Amino acid sequence: MSETRIERDSMGELAVPANALYGAQTQRAVENFPVSGQTMPESFIRALLLVKASAARANVKLGLIKPDMGEAIISAVESLIVDEAMMEHFPVDIFQTGSGTSSNMNANEVLATLATKNLGSTVSANDHVNFGQSSNDVIPTAIHVSAAIGVSGSLIPALQHLVKVIRDKAAEVDKYVKTGRTHLMDAMPVRMSQSLETWASQLEANLVQLGGQLQQISQLPQGGTAVGTGINAHPDFADEFNRQLGELTGITFHKAPNLFTYIASQDAAVSLSGQLKTVAVSLMKIANDLRWMNSGPLAGLGEIELPALQPGSSIMPGKVNPVIPEATAMVAAQVIGNDAAITVGGQSGNFELNVMLPMIAANLTNSIELLSNVAPLLADKAIAGFIVREDKLNEALARNPILVTALNPVIGYLKAAEIAKQAYKEGRPVIDVAAENTDLTVEELEKLLDPAKLTHGGM
Repeated sequence: MSETRIERDSMGELAVPANALYGAQTQRAVENFPVSGQTMPESFIRALLLVKASAARANVKLGLIKPDMGEAIISAVESLIVDEAMMEHFPVDIFQTGSGTSSNMNANEVLATLATKNLGSTVSANDHVNFGQSSNDVIPTAIHVSAAIGVSGSLIPALQHLVKVIRDKAAEVDKYVKTGRTHLMDAMPVRMSQSLETWASQLEANLVQLGGQLQQISQLPQGGTAVGTGINAHPDFADEFNRQLGELTGITFHKAPNLFTYIASQDAAVSLSGQLKTVAVSLMKIANDLRWMNSGPLAGLGEIELPALQPGSSIMPGKVNPVIPEATAMVAAQVIGNDAAITVGGQSGNFELNVMLPMIAANLTNSIELLSNVAPLLADKAIAGFIVREDKLNEALARNPILVTALNPVIGYLKAAEIAKQAYKEGRPVIDVAAENTDLTVEELEKLLDPAKLTHGGM
């Protein structure tokens, strides 16, 4: 058995690993919640530490704790943030007390230990590190802070990069015309660039919505303490805290318009998760389009050839699979699942406190990180490098009876339908069948049925 030391809290004595920076309350959580083996995400813990540093700075500014003690706490945060082994000090399972009190006290205890060493005198986890705070406002605040940092610093840049790569590729492939498809069936032709611009437009709409979500998620409940009344916190603490946090993160945060609301509910997190789900849905559409376009190469559509990244089979030599679109689709599925859990979590605001905060924090962080990581892969390892197989595009276009749609204004829908059916049945180009069954010349038909012209619409 590893060596231990005895720590004390309000419930009594408890043996804690001798080298652990945390204390009794963290150890109780470790023993009480051996549920998943998954600890709170590192990005969330980093946000929680920034909350603690900002609180210490605000308390010093307001004359509530001495400057040397505040500096000791801040230095403790700084030392942890640069420590590659930081997470070994934060062992609490995601599935813990619903308020996240265990994680809050974990941070308080670790910082108190380090700050005591820095200061040379006792720094209390509850009385000093947690001064003017409660788990009930700290954890919701950390959820918002981690989300704001992740969305603004990682996800938005990742999606912007994906949009740029798509638009660059669209310009490159604009000359190619392909068979459009509705219901997975042949439809009127489109330019390859039009398909790609559809993706870019989807993502740009998501970026606009994410910007709006940032406005909401940057409003924080810090200062509301236990239930929203602000008991034991200085009246100016919330505003000063937000100023200090803004300096540390480079993001503008604001006191929530109603502290009770942001402690009792997680509507902002639910709303952001819903938008992340929409991003996932968009990425799923793009990934599936790529998979279909790449399918074959002989028995499928074979319109494009994605970069060959790795062998596709352990038994079939030469097989290459669309691995990046598949990974993207799995990310999308996971984000959609995360959103379902967050939605249920958001319903657990009982009176003055939501009691599924750690799960919401973990899932929201996971969604942001997954989307941020997969978007550049989709851009750089799939879209940027695919090759267009023009021969396959032209083969399908030449035999597509749906082109007859362009003749509707000239010969009428019913006549056009007869021509299309005959062309299908006989496997002949529609232009040949139309020449036999209408008074239009081949030259007129070639002009009317030019696939490239048809991608511009009109009559």
